[in-house]
Amino acid sequence: MADIGILPQKKNPVKNIFGKEKAIIGMIHTKALPGAPRYNGESMEEIIEFSINDAKALKAGGVDGLMFENAWDVPFSKPEDIGYETVAALTVLANEVTKEVDLPFGFNFLANGVIQSLAAAKATNADWVRCNQWVNAYVANEGILEGASAEAMRYKKMLHGEDIRVLADVHVKHGSHSIVADRSLAEQTRDNIFFDADILIATGSRTGDETSLDELIGISNNTQLPVIVGSGLNDNNAKKILEIASGAVVGSYLKEDGVWWNPVDVERVKRLMEIVNKLR
Repeated sequence: MADIGILPQKKNPVKNIFGKEKAIIGMIHTKALPGAPRYNGESMEEIIEFSINDAKALKAGGVDGLMFENAWDVPFSKPEDIGYETVAALTVLANEVTKEVDLPFGFNFLANGVIQSLAAAKATNADWVRCNQWVNAYVANEGILEGASAEAMRYKKMLHGEDIRVLADVHVKHGSHSIVADRSLAEQTRDNIFFDADILIATGSRTGDETSLDELIGISNNTQLPVIVGSGLNDNNAKKILEIASGAVVGSYLKEDGVWWNPVDVERVKRLMEIVNKLR
């Protein structure tokens, strides 16, 4: 455990948010929002209703929290180009969904829009934000993305958002880590700790890809912070992964036929959560 001497040790945010040592966060992949290329003029009511149905299915299946993400807004904008219309729409959507489904929740504005996520989180009393590139830099699908932590932590302080936790990917998926190829996984883990992330995320290389145990162990062995997996958890690998991880963000597996753009399949949720509940 390498946190000692970096920053004062934090209380376990997974337990603080969810009341459990291991938590499963279900993804709310929103339909295309106004301003996105795939948006075809649908009413916000229609878009919100789709997400409410997914959230109800996730809760009925037993997940511990919800993550709101503008997943259909492909191709994703770089952080400085995320429009006001996107922030407004996803904030309103989350507010409406969480009136219907009372679970801890957070935001991930794509791509790497942590400032936007913090604004939405403050407005809706959300519990966390996810940042795919918190430190260093990364060659993503969108181009070069720089770590958002310095600006984000100052913005968070300005908002008096001390209760908003930061979930930070150590090796974000969908791109190349060539810029930091000379830095070990242990060093990159410590970078995220030093720049004040609360929970670390280990992922596979693409949406739905299983997170490797080597990646998970490599991060976990270098931190006292909780480490969760950000992709690929399913009923076949949950036991081996959750023996190490403090939880997971689960999207694709919980959808009909395991396809991320389909509605949530409540039976898949129940099947996964039955396994998870035996492990905690």
